[in-house]
Amino acid sequence: MDPTNGPIAVRRALVSVSDKTGVVDFARGLAGQGVEILSTGGTASAIREAGVEVTDVSEFTGQAEILDGRVKTLHPRLHAAILARRSLPEHMEILEAEEIEPIDLVCVNLYPFEKTIADEDVTPQEAIENIDIGGPTMVRAAAKNHEDVVIVVKPESYDAVLEEMEESGGEISPSTRHWLANEAFAHTARYDSAISRWFGESYEDFPEHEVIAYEKLLELSYGENPHQRGALYGETGLSSNFLTGLSKLHGKALSFNNVLDLDSARRILADFDEPACVIIKHNNPCGVAVGDGPLEAYEKALSTDPLSAFGGVIAINREVDGPLAEELHKNFIEVLAAPSYSEDALEILTQKEAIRIFTDESPPPDPRERDVKRVRGGLLIQDRDGDPEPREIMEVVTGIEPSEEEWENLLFAWKVCRHVRSNAIVLARDGMTLGIGAGQMSRVDSVRLAIEKCRESHGEAADALLDGCSIASDAFFPFADGPAAAIEVGARSVIQPGGSKRDGEVIEACEDAGVSMVFTKHRHFRH
Repeated sequence: MDPTNGPIAVRRALVSVSDKTGVVDFARGLAGQGVEILSTGGTASAIREAGVEVTDVSEFTGQAEILDGRVKTLHPRLHAAILARRSLPEHMEILEAEEIEPIDLVCVNLYPFEKTIADEDVTPQEAIENIDIGGPTMVRAAAKNHEDVVIVVKPESYDAVLEEMEESGGEISPSTRHWLANEAFAHTARYDSAISRWFGESYEDFPEHEVIAYEKLLELSYGENPHQRGALYGETGLSSNFLTGLSKLHGKALSFNNVLDLDSARRILADFDEPACVIIKHNNPCGVAVGDGPLEAYEKALSTDPLSAFGGVIAINREVDGPLAEELHKNFIEVLAAPSYSEDALEILTQKEAIRIFTDESPPPDPRERDVKRVRGGLLIQDRDGDPEPREIMEVVTGIEPSEEEWENLLFAWKVCRHVRSNAIVLARDGMTLGIGAGQMSRVDSVRLAIEKCRESHGEAADALLDGCSIASDAFFPFADGPAAAIEVGARSVIQPGGSKRDGEVIEACEDAGVSMVFTKHRHFRH
């Protein structure tokens, strides 16, 4: 939709903001172009103290603020000045008869409701008092009448508006007004969504109406495939998003699939305190390992499935130094993320133009964040899967206890398994994945795939590695054939949620083979 009116001259502006970033300079710039400024409360004081002439809104309306400031801009004279259509003679006749001067620009942003409710100690009354009424009303009025009025809600827009006015002799174009109106309606929509969610969540965790606002963080060249368009959005109101703590040092822009894979890598890496490396391909780990240092962790992770690692996304939780960079440089890597890089490491890695290199110091996820999956015409919303279960709540269900070494293997495998697409199977030992079976319709097929991957990658050494390994399953084994296939190639300990009607048969099969089994009591499907 294109506006029909031409450029408008800005002669009178209403400036009333909660976020006062840059507002004094903006008011000074407007005044410098002969614009009369109306304002309220603290904004008027700040502008006046800077030596810029300002008229109080109460003088314009003839009505003082009342009810402790709850009513100050809710006045017919003010809204008539904003909403009057300049192209309609009857509107302008009413303004003239009522001696109301039109307002050409409205600069308003709203009480900090989201910031207020982010404080864990906020009281309901404090939250209520930070629900803006007059602000959204003025914003929506000006945005509705954007054919005749300029609406500015973001400090980031101040310079562009002033620059356009300077270049045009005090005028703002129709296209700029239309774009600013779009921003204004998005601004109030986000604000209302935060209020709606706060009210809804006071009644239940999953309220009747789930209103979620998102803001675009990144333009993507295309989606999962070149014929699909794509962009990255962040949920408003959360303390962090995908880009938080992520800084690009080198390479092309992130793609849609890069974002998915890097997100998966970071989630897995967050479960490890020791030096660890995660390699992701098509949203599944194809290698995860811990080591005495990042180089050892990378080499062990790569050995799981070097073929699949080609063109993968790699995340490491320690600084990348020269020796590690030399090894990384030997392979084709789509994205590399680490907390930091030595100078010589960057010199080595940046020899390849295609690799995307990021520093990553992401904070823990906001506990309010929910897991959202799209379905046709709607959303599936659930709690985040959370952290891996501690050993203390797990139960050894066989008469054979795992050794301490086996416990280490089991816990490592369990951390990885919960991030693999269902049906998920992980074979592991000595702080490294040996084989990963993901996304199979049959759990025993996932076991066979994990064994096959190990044999493909390790060749003659595979049998020795598998002898004494541990196997993790993201959900219960419905039959004994799954663990039996792993036991046949050398698995000596099993970790799984338990809960099958045939648990007794599975436990018996393990005990007959002299293998220990641990129940975690929590399933970790990932679809």
